[in-house]
Amino acid sequence: MSTVTVVEYDNLTNAEFLERHAKAGCIGLAGGPHIIEKMIRRAQRHQRDDGSWSLWGHAFIFQGRRHDGHHWVMESDLDIHRRIIRLGVQENRITKYHDDGYFTSLAILDFGLDEAQATKVLAEGLNLLASNTKYSLREVFGTFLSLQEDRLRERKNILERDRAMFCSAFVQHLFLAVGIDFAPEIETKNTTPEDIAQTTIPHARYVLDRPVQKKKLRLPIPDKVRSTLKRLT
Repeated sequence: MSTVTVVEYDNLTNAEFLERHAKAGCIGLAGGPHIIEKMIRRAQRHQRDDGSWSLWGHAFIFQGRRHDGHHWVMESDLDIHRRIIRLGVQENRITKYHDDGYFTSLAILDFGLDEAQATKVLAEGLNLLASNTKYSLREVFGTFLSLQEDRLRERKNILERDRAMFCSAFVQHLFLAVGIDFAPEIETKNTTPEDIAQTTIPHARYVLDRPVQKKKLRLPIPDKVRSTLKRLT
């Protein structure tokens, strides 16, 4: 590949989109309308020429299909499920991203890695998983601060921690194992999902972006007021 090729969809389910394009060594980007995603997407508006919010609040990497028949992903994330909290590098089934309402935007970036390269990238991810690498909220905040001042983006994250990475810094770290730097002018631990999305390194980019329907605001009406309105009408 010598250019960035973009293929866009707006009429597939997340499951259909992921089944069509996911494969080992590809990068996934995700975004949605819930509060944490909106905060991250809004913070990245400084990186866009028109000042619009980024579509992307999270980044991860596809591992391929396993013996259970499912595609799996590797990511550094904060996952809270009932009484179980996982904060750091983890593996999850791709079905995590099948919720069309929670993840309204998805992208898959294929850099054309060969089998040896994909293995090297994923092996580095497994090394970080085995060493219990944490998800760093401190580093996320440090990256947000760097977005306010461009000169800080090329320096070390001012809140950097050892054995800790947030999602997009984790993905960038893995790809450095095969010499791919999405934004050479940006320090690895200041890498955002938008930096990955905007890379000019040749790749095929598949994007699913569905319009989000805004819900009307409904104010609660006391029963007495409701009954009075019915009598008047």
